[in-house]
Amino acid sequence: MNASEIPGTAVGAARRFAGGAALLLRGIGLYVRSPGLMLLGVVPALISGAIFVAAYAVLVFFVNDLAVAVTPYADDWPATARSLVRVIAALAFLGLGGLLAVLTFTAVTLVIGDPFYEKISERVEQRYGGAPDTVEVPFWPSLRRSAADSLRLVALAAVFGVPLFAAGFIPLIGQTVVPVIGAAVGGWLLAVELVGSPFYRRGKRLPDRRAALKVDRPTTLGFGVAVFVCFLIPLGAVLLMPAAVAGATLLARRSLGQPITAG
Repeated sequence: MNASEIPGTAVGAARRFAGGAALLLRGIGLYVRSPGLMLLGVVPALISGAIFVAAYAVLVFFVNDLAVAVTPYADDWPATARSLVRVIAALAFLGLGGLLAVLTFTAVTLVIGDPFYEKISERVEQRYGGAPDTVEVPFWPSLRRSAADSLRLVALAAVFGVPLFAAGFIPLIGQTVVPVIGAAVGGWLLAVELVGSPFYRRGKRLPDRRAALKVDRPTTLGFGVAVFVCFLIPLGAVLLMPAAVAGATLLARRSLGQPITAG
């Protein structure tokens, strides 16, 4: 690639990123058109949302104590420097907690609400021509497989989260660059997690999801980052979970080369 091609490549990637984010907006549109079914999808999100809000509130309550615990070396520093490093440590804890909370919330909610989200995903597929080569999988094996894959993705999030947590202690970079990287990592993992139903429907597993989504990373990241940011908004994860599932079904169809426009 020569230098003259780089701007065009960047513009193309930016367009695909925006196109991925637009899939969430389309999911919201489908949500609005099917309020009865989508409202059922809010129930599991409300249950797990209440648990995770309480857990995050506990983290916020104890975050100063945690910041002090990991910065004993600052005990003898001047007050201003000691306060600064502990504020940075507290922000790092909150950032790591937010990343893990969003991904774990999604995993738990998808397991709790598997029948509802499966139905939402099926309805989206039917709207655009259905899923070819559908594989029938009994409920319990499907649930176990979904839970196992979700646990693997959460574990992967923790692996990425630890170095991001450490980098969060770097002044300025930890409060600017690290959150962007965290959103990108969280967005990618969210996208991989949310497309589970349409891939299972076709007899495809976690490695198949990753391989298909890697073909167009910008679109996948656009969708995943949009969902990640929305899930950080208070009640965003609860209210938008069904729309995220609908948008993820569109992303899955797109990644598999299947139509996402009616007719």
